[in-house]
Amino acid sequence: MKYQKELDDAAEMMVDIKKSFKKLSKKKHNKVDAVFHDLHEKAFEKINCLSCANCCKTTSPIFRAIDVKRIAKKLKMTDGEFERHYLRKDEDSDLVLKQTPCTFLSDDNSCSIYDYRPQACKEYPHTDRKRIISILDLTLRNVEICPAVADIAVQLPEKFI
Repeated sequence: MKYQKELDDAAEMMVDIKKSFKKLSKKKHNKVDAVFHDLHEKAFEKINCLSCANCCKTTSPIFRAIDVKRIAKKLKMTDGEFERHYLRKDEDSDLVLKQTPCTFLSDDNSCSIYDYRPQACKEYPHTDRKRIISILDLTLRNVEICPAVADIAVQLPEKFI
């Protein structure tokens, strides 16, 4: 994988990363957001999602009803046909893909339904969201999947000393 170093660096620092994430919950959300957003911009200046696609290869987004409707229409299917063909309910009763890698991931790491993709895909890896403190558990899981999140997480402890 092209960005394996970022994931390896984060794995080596995971104890410190977890400690820094715990401390973040005690900080003002706007300060945390500002640091995350700055690190997000810098990470994506050097990391190209099309060179990675690890998120698409290893996880599934949650499909909301509106996502199903939009994608099914694009594929000229009914909502029910789309769900039966591509989706399943996970342990939280969320609709997710039946398989990974994503069915819509092309050989060149592009998305065949990019303009119609689920909202969760549009927002991934969520490191530019407001009130990131509210999704730190998700962000911590994404450290192991997304090289950009790993890069951000590695830099966090020094930002909040």
